[in-house]
Amino acid sequence: MDASSKRVSALRFQSMKRRGEPIAMITAYDYAQAKLVDAAGIPAILVGDSLGNVSLGYDSTIPVTLDDMCRATAAVARGAQNALVIADMPFMTYHTDLPTAMRNAARLIQEGGAQCVKLEGGSAVKDTIRALVAAGIPVMGHVGFTPQSLYRLGGYRVQGRGNNAERVLRDAIVVQGAGAFSVVLEMIPSQLAKTITEELEIPTIGIGAGPHCDGQVQVFHDLLGMDPDFSPKHAGKYANIASIIIDAVSGYAKDVKSGNFPTSDHSH
Repeated sequence: MDASSKRVSALRFQSMKRRGEPIAMITAYDYAQAKLVDAAGIPAILVGDSLGNVSLGYDSTIPVTLDDMCRATAAVARGAQNALVIADMPFMTYHTDLPTAMRNAARLIQEGGAQCVKLEGGSAVKDTIRALVAAGIPVMGHVGFTPQSLYRLGGYRVQGRGNNAERVLRDAIVVQGAGAFSVVLEMIPSQLAKTITEELEIPTIGIGAGPHCDGQVQVFHDLLGMDPDFSPKHAGKYANIASIIIDAVSGYAKDVKSGNFPTSDHSH
């Protein structure tokens, strides 16, 4: 059996929804993270442009380049042998025209080793989704709060409240109609996410969208508590790795200063 035959596919996502099997998805940005996530049995890894925030130190995803994403995706693809690898298309790599979007998505597949791409938006990107799917590239959609539209939205704000609920629902339906195999619902009211999940045939993956989606996605660093100064409301914090790392590095520095490291056991 070759490696590709055991890898989770986009089609399996849809069968998981039909079976009522919840989908656990997590981000990863390098080889070591992907290897650990894959070993934990997570079926899908998103190489998110959130690497701009958690790995590169930007205050948004907007500065992330296609080269950044290709490099990170390739590292993740080398580490994950079983999980479906989905790569974010970064800001302005799919907005200008279809040929440019096609070339950029192809780089993430060919150079990055992803099996799918993800892009943000509803009606505005339906033709792009349709063209990518027709070319053989599975696409995951993303509606609700879309981080690449941060400036237009006026910050990190919940979307789909009041009169805007219909717009988010319509965007999700359009994304499905264009051929996306799944759609991320970010920072929308829980009841709206429930309505969308019941309306769509494709799986919904929530982040800050409540418990009624077909699956959930979390940022690797948020899940493990790697930033001692930041923990978003929607994050499930399953460890406090930051304190463990600080204690370990402090202990190492103390032993070097005191002469307790290295010992003969660490010497040739």
